[in-house]
Amino acid sequence: MHASVSLHIDADPAVVWGLVSDINNMGRWSPEVFEAEWLHGATGPEVGARYRGHVKRNEIGPTYWTECEITECVPGEVFEFAVVFGDKRVNTWRYEFAPAPEGGTTATESFHLVDNVLTKLWRPLGGFLRENRNRRDMRRTLERVKEAAEG
Repeated sequence: MHASVSLHIDADPAVVWGLVSDINNMGRWSPEVFEAEWLHGATGPEVGARYRGHVKRNEIGPTYWTECEITECVPGEVFEFAVVFGDKRVNTWRYEFAPAPEGGTTATESFHLVDNVLTKLWRPLGGFLRENRNRRDMRRTLERVKEAAEG
């Protein structure tokens, strides 16, 4: 399962990247993640840093923590993290920031759920609903970042 959403933001890519890569802001942007905190002494975004996010699934529950590891981090260009269980990646979330031809930034958020037998069975039985929900929530996330970046 994979989906992506792009949105134009009238701000420099470095500014938009700074908003998204500050995990303390996740509760401001995400419809489901309402708080996040760095783990193991990490204090900022860099490859290998871990944090945990407090999630309220579908904005109604259940509520749980997920541990995430930053897997790609290029200021002004890319912020990517994987939801992990131990050292196993389950889902990867990626933000890309490109200068837009008309000025500002084209921001793209995407997710990629690990491809295995369970996800192949789950997708036609209801996983497609989750994919649609993620697409809608990614748009809401980028709209919230846009409002902050342009405000």
